[in-house]
Amino acid sequence: MKLAFKIAGTDDVDDLVRLRNEVSQHLASLYGQGIWAGKATTKATLFHMRTSNVFVARYRKRLIATFTLSTKKPWAIDRKYFTPCKRPLYLTAMAVHPVMQRKGIGRLCIEEALRFTRGWPADAIFLDAFDADAGAGEFYSRCGFREVGRATYRTAPLIYYEMLV
Repeated sequence: MKLAFKIAGTDDVDDLVRLRNEVSQHLASLYGQGIWAGKATTKATLFHMRTSNVFVARYRKRLIATFTLSTKKPWAIDRKYFTPCKRPLYLTAMAVHPVMQRKGIGRLCIEEALRFTRGWPADAIFLDAFDADAGAGEFYSRCGFREVGRATYRTAPLIYYEMLV
């Protein structure tokens, strides 16, 4: 499947909010309301676009996936678990439309994130995944990320992953 990736612009905000909320609703329908079931807003999406590189993936002009790469450490990541690096990027907010899941879209997003990371330049991608049925830890392992630790932030059980590049 051929996807068109780009860094999101203001013309993508409505589609991004819709996608993130559809994914959140899908997770809630499968696993119940939980720590992943937040509601995306236009204000928060615009903030992330100002402070990070928010990517969108379109297929036939329809936004079907997104992920964010940032140099700023997310609140839930504890650096003590990760390999010391000078220039890591943090992968957050990855989402694939529920209808498009299990079709290789997530793996294509990871490949694009790696391509961007190598050109940044950065020396690693760090991320966390919920340690729960709705978490994506197994997916990240299959994509070549290495588990480096487990922690609980507030009430959220997390698994930390890294990929050195």
